[in-house]
Amino acid sequence: MAKRKRSSDIDKMIKEGRGSGKGDTYKPWIKIQDVPSLGRSSRIRGIKTGRQHELLSDMERNYFYILEYSDKVQDIREQFPLLPIEDTMIIAKELGIEHPKNPKTGEFIVMTTDFLVSINYNNKFHEVARTIKSKDDLMSKRILEKFEIEKQYWEKKGVNWGIVTDEEIDKVIANNISLVHGYKDIGKIDSFNDIEASELKDLIYEFIKRIIDNHNAMRTTCTAFDNEMCLEKGSSLCIFKYLVINKMIEIDITEKINVNKNIPSISIMEKSIKKVEAI
Repeated sequence: MAKRKRSSDIDKMIKEGRGSGKGDTYKPWIKIQDVPSLGRSSRIRGIKTGRQHELLSDMERNYFYILEYSDKVQDIREQFPLLPIEDTMIIAKELGIEHPKNPKTGEFIVMTTDFLVSINYNNKFHEVARTIKSKDDLMSKRILEKFEIEKQYWEKKGVNWGIVTDEEIDKVIANNISLVHGYKDIGKIDSFNDIEASELKDLIYEFIKRIIDNHNAMRTTCTAFDNEMCLEKGSSLCIFKYLVINKMIEIDITEKINVNKNIPSISIMEKSIKKVEAI
């Protein structure tokens, strides 16, 4: 009876499209409501995929932001299932390791990898699988056993697999990206809904001129620009964030963005003008 129920549960999720698709059509195997998570779970609309991503911890969220900012990353699939389940069951048996089970029912469960990432490197596409885990958790024998199953699964698929720990995820960079992440498309910002595209381009051009070699605090510069251009309060800060997330200006992303201070080393990226023209 348990075996039939297990199969029907997995079949149901597969029929729902869980773990299938790419880009905006991908559906993660696990969703936030399915499991309790350590830390804060997050649903974030992806820039690269345009879909909502299901992130089960702060570490996953921070790593996701770093992936989003990378020019090499083309697609991000989180909570990716290791299917068919028979593959991981065979690997576990060969290793002499107990396959993960549902602690309440004792039924075998489908293992997942936190991220399957599609990368474009020198116009060559490949995939890498990454598992996110606290360094302290790597002291657990049982966790390492599960990782060995996961590792061998991906090796058999010819996919590079690795563990990313909290020590390898720069929180400052992740927090900076989170600050500007929602400003990728400036046309969708409320402050600019009623502004014509040509006028918006002129505003962005003028704003870029104001912040280059400017030694004032960014907020001071933005407030002055808002007043001069008769913009809603905070509009210029939106433009600044838009420029950062689109890499139209270059700042030191490893230093905390503090708009109440001067942000040094701002320079115009070579492709900035073309990006403004594309608005």
